[in-house]
Amino acid sequence: MNAPRVVVVDNNASVRGALEELLTAAGYEVDTHASAESFLESGRLSSADCLLLDVKMPGMSGVELQEQLDRLDARIPIVFMTGHGKASIRNRALAAGVVEFLEKPFGDAALLAAIERALRTARP
Repeated sequence: MNAPRVVVVDNNASVRGALEELLTAAGYEVDTHASAESFLESGRLSSADCLLLDVKMPGMSGVELQEQLDRLDARIPIVFMTGHGKASIRNRALAAGVVEFLEKPFGDAALLAAIERALRTARP
């Protein structure tokens, strides 16, 4: 059985590197992207089991990527990560089916628990 593939989309290289290291050590396959556009162009939508998505990025935002995935009917469970936790964005994302909305900085245990919830949850 293959390990679940967690895709990290965050424009901050140090965040991507730290998450890749943590998730690999936790037994996940990890794919990282510096932008929403890079992820969409990767051709790997169908192989993603969970998406860790930064809310605020240059170009397409995390919320815009979520909306695009919904239009594509790509039912990838999403865990949002943000340093800009506005209640309106959080509420909109959760209403649209996001599994978790983590505010940076968050602990490893909280992140791993959110990923496990996401892997057990099918998006509506």
